[in-house]
Amino acid sequence: MTDDRLPLAELMAKTGDGDFLRTIAENVLQIIMEADVDGLVGAGRHERSGDRTTWRNGYRDRSLDTRLGTLNLKIPKLRTGAYFPGFLEPRKTVEKALVAVIQEAWIAGVSTRRVDELVQAMGMTGISKSSVSKLCKDIDERVHAFLKRPLAGDWPYLWLDATYLKVREGGRIVSVAAIIAVAVNTEGKREIVGLHIGPSEAEPFWSSFLKDLVRRGLTGVKLVISDAHEGLKAAITRVMGATWQRCRVHFMRNALAYVPKGQNTVVAAAIRQVFLQPDHAAATQVWRQVADQLRARWPKLGACMDDAEHDVLAYMTFPEQHRGKLHSTNPLERLNKEVKRRADVVGIFPNEDSIIRLVGAVLLEQNDEYQLQHSYMQIEGMAALATPMIEEAQPLQITPKAA
Repeated sequence: MTDDRLPLAELMAKTGDGDFLRTIAENVLQIIMEADVDGLVGAGRHERSGDRTTWRNGYRDRSLDTRLGTLNLKIPKLRTGAYFPGFLEPRKTVEKALVAVIQEAWIAGVSTRRVDELVQAMGMTGISKSSVSKLCKDIDERVHAFLKRPLAGDWPYLWLDATYLKVREGGRIVSVAAIIAVAVNTEGKREIVGLHIGPSEAEPFWSSFLKDLVRRGLTGVKLVISDAHEGLKAAITRVMGATWQRCRVHFMRNALAYVPKGQNTVVAAAIRQVFLQPDHAAATQVWRQVADQLRARWPKLGACMDDAEHDVLAYMTFPEQHRGKLHSTNPLERLNKEVKRRADVVGIFPNEDSIIRLVGAVLLEQNDEYQLQHSYMQIEGMAALATPMIEEAQPLQITPKAA
């Protein structure tokens, strides 16, 4: 086994006065790792043993920032299996992607002052293009494999939401939409199924994204939940043939814009009475009653409710067990906040590839967390989707009074 004692004189001979403590720390940690690996292998270096389970396979470099300075460590590698010391924090893919984007911006000379300060704080001076290229290649391969993976089975529910990021394009700073798609399959499991970057939210943009999802195997979509993005509704009908659910939260914000701020609480409470109803028929009836009551004082609000009735109440025609998660894009809110938190560090992205690299890494890690969680939706409700009892198959009738 590895000798866990190293004479002080030997350490002193290896280093100068200024690096003495740092070198001691490096050697102590190296001894700890070697001892750990001896235990995993079942034998020391060059030792013959019947208890051996694998062999050493070189080292990989890893730095550790401490109060003594940066320690340069060599983590032992195994021919089969893996070893990672407990005193080090594994670098997540998203952290690597963040570093890669910052490095790329640094090399291109387009980083903002905030990024410059962060780069200096991280001690990333003298970064070579070759090291950035190597890091980016590794991340890009993993992210693209995740974003382009085949999708199997049926996915009844699909959520779409857009987050806007700034990127340099042709010497200008422009805003682009990063569309994130999350879907739930018939087993009730939630997955992140797509990411798309584009300059606008017109129908061709949405159609291109949805067609790509279909090509990868996203089938059986019955309801798409999103905000009222321009061109999206037409794209859903044309590509997916699914029902569209307008985000209830976004609708409330739009509706209250027609009302003086002092009346917002009263109006919001009146509209929320609709969402307390047990089924679609009752909700429709209360919706029209509320719209007629509000129309007298705020005609534009009444017209807004007339136009939005079918889209805001679409979720009521689906299984009751699922409705609590179908009426809005709230399931995407936490994910979007994490994306924005990471993106804010960069500020202005040097190109669209760097957006996909960082945002894709965030989505990859979040999707891994989804797989460790329990079912997002009850499987019992999925069986009802296969029966013709769902009211969405019946055209909704609008009475002349509400027209």
